[in-house]
Amino acid sequence: PIDSLWQLYIYLCMEKSQRVNDFILQKLKGVDEDIEKGRSRRITLNLAGNNHSMPVERLTNEDFLILSKTLEKNPYVNGLDVRYNLISDAGLYYAAKLLQKQHNLIYLNLMFNDIGPKGGELIAKALHKNTTLKYLRMTGNKVENKGGMCFAAMLQMNSSLEKLDLGDTDLGMQSVIAFATVLTQNQTIKAINLNRPILYGEQEESTVHLGHMLKENHSLITLHMSKHDVKNSGLKQLCDALYLNRSLRYLDVSCNKITHDGMVFLADVLKSNTTLEVIDLSFNRIENAGANSLSETLASHNRSLKALSIVSNNIEGEGLVALSQSMKTNATLSNIYIWGNKFDEATCVAYSNLIKMGRLKPDDTDVQPYEVDGRVYLSEVSNGLKRHYYWTPTYGEAFSHSSNAGFSLVPVGQQL
Repeated sequence: PIDSLWQLYIYLCMEKSQRVNDFILQKLKGVDEDIEKGRSRRITLNLAGNNHSMPVERLTNEDFLILSKTLEKNPYVNGLDVRYNLISDAGLYYAAKLLQKQHNLIYLNLMFNDIGPKGGELIAKALHKNTTLKYLRMTGNKVENKGGMCFAAMLQMNSSLEKLDLGDTDLGMQSVIAFATVLTQNQTIKAINLNRPILYGEQEESTVHLGHMLKENHSLITLHMSKHDVKNSGLKQLCDALYLNRSLRYLDVSCNKITHDGMVFLADVLKSNTTLEVIDLSFNRIENAGANSLSETLASHNRSLKALSIVSNNIEGEGLVALSQSMKTNATLSNIYIWGNKFDEATCVAYSNLIKMGRLKPDDTDVQPYEVDGRVYLSEVSNGLKRHYYWTPTYGEAFSHSSNAGFSLVPVGQQL
């Protein structure tokens, strides 16, 4: 019998008369070393095709076939990350087979391959019977409405998947509504990402349905709905649901069309909601009036929100200073991200003082003060709620608290 993964891989390549991919070979040798040294609990095989100082040979469908056969019976590897490779629908046939045969896999990351609706359907159908996978990442694969419908149908059958990312997959209105409908029943999904669907029409139907879902669902912890064309009336639907919802802790409504009118609803619900801990409002347009509404609630009522991102919201000094003042009476709000707004001198002094006093830790904000000729300015720092969503750095800690504060504060499913 062949003991090591890399030898098995070479043997299978010879058997199928296929060229050995050096990138896979080196990574498998690394996993074998980990297993040998007894670091065998929870190994993720990282075969990401991007982010290498040395260019690598990206995985093709043929490579993925051999790889899946190599891992089929291995009890140690329980995470597989093959993002940014050349895997298409044909390759997903092997991924589906792997999910049927490999009962240790809890994490599968397929983001930004060439997977379409057919591949989405294959993997969704494989998950009807799978009971081990906890986190699936399909980000950036254009499974479209058809694939989205298959994933929604899968959530009616599957009761083990906890985290599903379908951001940037060209979901349509129909599939977003289907997700909202099945999530009123599904009790195991803790985090879902439905960013950037392709929506037509001005009715905000999808937001209405997601709002209704939040009234019924008691298990969802994280909801990402960036680029959903949410306007103030849509945000009101979500806020109405948040008076009743007692499980959602992280709400991402970044890159929408929310203005200061919407902040009236949000500020009001935050007076009574005690579960929301992270709110991402980046790239909306809440302006001074919106920031003032929020700061009033944060100063006098809310004591559960831990992180607020208001990056690029056209807020001027008045609103930014009001938020900094609210942090003096509110001891719970620990993280605030403000870059991309209009800083005046009062803003720079206010946030500089919060950092100096130790009220705001340098890791928990995206600005850092510096002084020139006796005047204080703020510069940008690469901290945020999800800075490493699309890529992970090649050096330093990939999942550092400061760059991925959203996940650190609300850890759903382990980060693999």
